[in-house]
Amino acid sequence: MKNFLRQLYEGLFTNNPVLVQLIGMCPTLATTTSLENGFGMGMAATAVLICSNVVISLLRKLIPSKVRIAAYITIIAGFVTAVDLLMQAYLPDLSKSLGLFIPLIVVNCIILARAEAFASKNKVIPSLVDGLAMGLGFTFALYILSTIREILGAGTLLGHPLFGDNFQPAIMMILPAGGFLTLGFVIALFQKILKKKGA
Repeated sequence: MKNFLRQLYEGLFTNNPVLVQLIGMCPTLATTTSLENGFGMGMAATAVLICSNVVISLLRKLIPSKVRIAAYITIIAGFVTAVDLLMQAYLPDLSKSLGLFIPLIVVNCIILARAEAFASKNKVIPSLVDGLAMGLGFTFALYILSTIREILGAGTLLGHPLFGDNFQPAIMMILPAGGFLTLGFVIALFQKILKKKGA
């Protein structure tokens, strides 16, 4: 239980893939224009992370080291295809909105990094927890960024208007420049908080 909580804390805060490790920037910037998109992307990546970590951990002693990256990509691609098809069937609007970024989870460096650095060296349960922790950390970062960008850039949250008719949204916030600005400020604030806590 103690190890589970430590891994969860690291994934969310001290070793957050987006706000500390600075990996997975492409989907982070591209899908955080609305909270629905950001949360959907985070959950899809989390599902793939958990499943791929478990399978790679189970097969770690059977996969030859010379073909391990190709094997990891094949395993990850299988789970991404399953997630993509499930989203098309049950969440068609979200699937259409995220578009190409769901299939691109296959080459998401967060998932490949966890496969190589953790799942290939550890047992199944710790690998499952690592996938969950890193996935939740990724989702947490996307949640913060997409909330800020949707409120400032559209004046809405989950598509519901927050302000009156006189509100003029800062359209730049839902454009690429706004994504970079928001990410920079959130990372700076996050690092300041971690430094204050001595993490």
